[in-house]
Amino acid sequence: MAAFLEERLPTTIDWGGSFSESHSVQTITTIGGNEYRSLRHPFVQLSYDIAYKRDIDFVREKILDLYTRANGMFRGFRVKDTKDFSSNNYDKDPTAFDQPMLLVSGTTYQLMRWYGNSADPMCARRRIRKPVSGTALIGVGGTVYPPTMYSVDYTTGLASINANKTGTITGITKGVTTVITVANSMSVGEIVLITGCAGMTQINGLRANITARTTGTITVAINSTSFSNYTSGGEVNTAPQTGEVVTAGFLFDIPCRFDTDLSGAFSDWGTIDATGIQILELLNP
Repeated sequence: MAAFLEERLPTTIDWGGSFSESHSVQTITTIGGNEYRSLRHPFVQLSYDIAYKRDIDFVREKILDLYTRANGMFRGFRVKDTKDFSSNNYDKDPTAFDQPMLLVSGTTYQLMRWYGNSADPMCARRRIRKPVSGTALIGVGGTVYPPTMYSVDYTTGLASINANKTGTITGITKGVTTVITVANSMSVGEIVLITGCAGMTQINGLRANITARTTGTITVAINSTSFSNYTSGGEVNTAPQTGEVVTAGFLFDIPCRFDTDLSGAFSDWGTIDATGIQILELLNP
């Protein structure tokens, strides 16, 4: 696979350019006049036809240099799609609950941008391979996950949740904050899911922040004063469990390559008019 240049195409394009988004749809029309459509894959593909009219130094240093280092159409680079660059409604500030992530294996997930219902196998989507560094937020079961409990590879869009820490509950003390008796190696600031408790069933399915701990107890930010008394059973887990939705929010770039040879004209003294620069989204950078 060709190497990728982890840099962004300059966004100062002239608005004489154009864009298109394609979907891999095959259409067949029968002699009886019926049309049949099939979707080869659900991934959106962006293409841009952009233009620059700038001083020679700008075009040479920002465009020609990138084109040459990319070996023309060979290597990819980042592009900010100014109409769609956020997981939250195209251009809003991301939140931890914007988009369901796709489970890859174990506790590794792929950042995704869905355009519709993610449960629909034909839902239009993008695998987010090039999120903007430092922007990813993750939510598990409707709770914001602390950054210390995951890592994100901003060159692949893969998010890794920390290995699960678990413990068997043997007691719960009610209060404005709740003390759970459980042998553990957890840390203050981690988030735990509580399940399987008898008696105090109101606490089952809640995720909460650990505010204090000892080797035999954790204190969680749950007000359990009105809950039933704990009788037996239960466990705590830090990693996502079956049935929990894992979500993410982020800003992202589109991985692209040049889709044509580069050309232009010397329009004025010291100015290059570079038109017809075609770039195409890479579905598998």
